Amino acid sequence: MSARARESFARSFGEVPEACARAPGRVNLIGEHTDYNDGFVLPIAIDLDCVCACGPGRGTVHLASADVGAAYEAPPGEALRAETWRTAGAPRWASYAAGALACAAREAPALESMLRTRGIRLAVASDVPLGGGLSSSAALEVSVALAACALAGEAPADIARACQRAEHEFAGTPCGLMDQFVSVHARAGHALLLDCATGAFEHVPMPPGWSVMVLDTGVRHELAGGEYARRRASCERAARALGAPSLRHARERDLGAPGLAPQDRDRARHVIREIERARTGAGALARGDARVFGALMVQSHASLRDDYEVSCPELNIAVEVLLDVPGVVGARMTGGGFGGAAIGLVRTDDAPSAAPSAAEAYARRTGRDGKVRVVRASGGASAETAPAGCA
Repeated sequence: MSARARESFARSFGEVPEACARAPGRVNLIGEHTDYNDGFVLPIAIDLDCVCACGPGRGTVHLASADVGAAYEAPPGEALRAETWRTAGAPRWASYAAGALACAAREAPALESMLRTRGIRLAVASDVPLGGGLSSSAALEVSVALAACALAGEAPADIARACQRAEHEFAGTPCGLMDQFVSVHARAGHALLLDCATGAFEHVPMPPGWSVMVLDTGVRHELAGGEYARRRASCERAARALGAPSLRHARERDLGAPGLAPQDRDRARHVIREIERARTGAGALARGDARVFGALMVQSHASLRDDYEVSCPELNIAVEVLLDVPGVVGARMTGGGFGGAAIGLVRTDDAPSAAPSAAEAYARRTGRDGKVRVVRASGGASAETAPAGCA
C-alpha cells in the first residue's frame, strides 16, 4: 500500500511526498456495540492497511485517492468545515479525510497553521475493504491525521479521539472509540481489551496455533443511514429508564423495570451480556482456551441477531458456513452490522483448507462471491517523514 500511495501522490501532484503514515483495519473479536455504552471491547488490528502520503499544499487542501481515481480540493480555511464537503457533494472518503485533518488540527497548532495558510496535498491507498466491517473509515482517518501531523512536525496527544470526532462531525456516524483506538494502539500478536469508559487498555496475547478467518459477505452497509444511530438512541433511553449513566452501569436483573420499552430492553440485554462476554473472552484468550472463546463468539452472534437486530441473512449464513468448516470453534458477525463480514476462530493448521471451503459454501447458499481471508493480529499505526518513509 505504501508504494501505491506514493505513486498516487506523484501522479496527482507531480512531486515526491514528504510524509507517509499507515494505519490498520481491525477485526473486533467480541464486544460489539458496547463501545458507545462505556463497555469493554476486544479487537485486533489486522494486516490490511490504509496508507496516506502527503506534502505541503499550494494554497488548497487537495485530497486524492488511488482506489477510486478521484481528487477533491477546497480553500484551506473552508476545508476545516464539515459543511464545505457536504455542499461540494464530495464522496464519503473525502469527508472522512477532511474530518481527520480538521479534528487533528485542533490539537496540533502547527498543523492548523499549515492547513489555514498553505494547505496540504495528500493521496491515500487502502486494501481494507470499504464497508466490509473491518473499519476502513478509521484506518483512513488515522493514516491521514498521522501523516499530516508528521508533515507539520507534531504528534497530537490523542489521535484516536480526534479521529472519532471526525467521524461524528464530518461523516455523521455517532461511533464509539474502538476502531480508531485499536488502529493506533494495537500490538502485533495481541488482542486489545479496551475499557471504553476510562480509556484503560491491556494487550492480550492471541492463543498460539489459532488464526482468525474473515468471510466478507459482499453486502455493504451504511451506518450513517439511521440504524446505527437508532440503536445508540435505544441504549440511551434504556440507561435513563434504569437510572444509569450508561449501560455499562446497568445489571440484567434490573431489566424488568417499569417504563423500559420491550425493544429497548432487548437492546440493553445484549449490551449488558456482551460487556461480560468481552471480559470473559479476554481471560479465555490469555489462558489459550480457544474453545471457550469460540462458544462466546457463538453466543455473541445470536445476541446481535435476536436482541440487537443488526445482523442480516447473509451474515447469518456466513456464520453457519464458518461453523460447519472443520477446525473452526466459533464464529460471529463483526463490525456494526447490516452487512460486512463474519469471522471464525480456526486452527492455524486447518486454515489453508478451511478458507476455500467456506467461500465455496457461502457462494453456493447465497449466490454471492464471499471473499475469505486469514488475518493476523498486527501492530498499530506508524508515520515516517522523507527520506525514510516516502523517498
